[in-house]
Amino acid sequence: MNNSYITDYYNSYNEDERTKSRHGSVEFITNMKYIRSYVPQGGKILDVGAGTGVYSIALAMDGYDVHALELVEHNIEVFRSNLAACGAEIPVEQGNAMDLSRFPDESFDGVLLFGPLYHLYTEEEKLLVLSEAKRVLKPDGRLFAAYCMNEATIIHYCFQGDGSNMLDCLTKGMVTADYHCISQPADLFEMVRLEDIDRLNQKAGLERVKIVASDLFSLYIRDQIDSFSDAAYHAYINYHLSVCERGDLIGATNHSLDILRKK
Repeated sequence: MNNSYITDYYNSYNEDERTKSRHGSVEFITNMKYIRSYVPQGGKILDVGAGTGVYSIALAMDGYDVHALELVEHNIEVFRSNLAACGAEIPVEQGNAMDLSRFPDESFDGVLLFGPLYHLYTEEEKLLVLSEAKRVLKPDGRLFAAYCMNEATIIHYCFQGDGSNMLDCLTKGMVTADYHCISQPADLFEMVRLEDIDRLNQKAGLERVKIVASDLFSLYIRDQIDSFSDAAYHAYINYHLSVCERGDLIGATNHSLDILRKK
């Protein structure tokens, strides 16, 4: 993991605002629904890669016992400012998802990985993160792992506009023959397909409970979603939640949510 690229990115990116737009809130609404469904009310949750506290604070306000770990100091500063504004009490520590040694074995009902797996480029690092999360998870707990999916980048970035981005990617060898993105640390985000996630789960000794398309089509029609009337927006949310578990759509989402348990 190259921390300098990640730190530079989040020092200038307004992570706190990302889920506040209508199109950005689709992912937040979806993920919160599934966390609430699988972690008992009042349960103990570890938010690894907690960012500016969007999920941590919402869950704490829901009555969960939340502990937060975040790599980037700037995000922690914003997180603590947000805590002061809302009055929630959450222990927030600086740390790396690959080392959760400060937390005892089997101590959390839920572990969130909403970010760490975006920024790792080797199977060894990803498996270390999953293994650490698995270790601190209670035997009947649930692990929530978010990924950036390959096809959303191919369609939305590579083929947007006149398609020249794809031609550039092909020229520079940034995609494989079957159009799987080849990411480097400087690219910041690692793109995966379902078979990549399945392979990691198998090696990590994790069993899928469910996989969800967290934002599905929201990336592709974000301008329309942001301009919807309240009634149209609520209709879209209801539609999204009705189809986000469909296996034939998972590959099209920008962010996926893999809900896991120990084997």
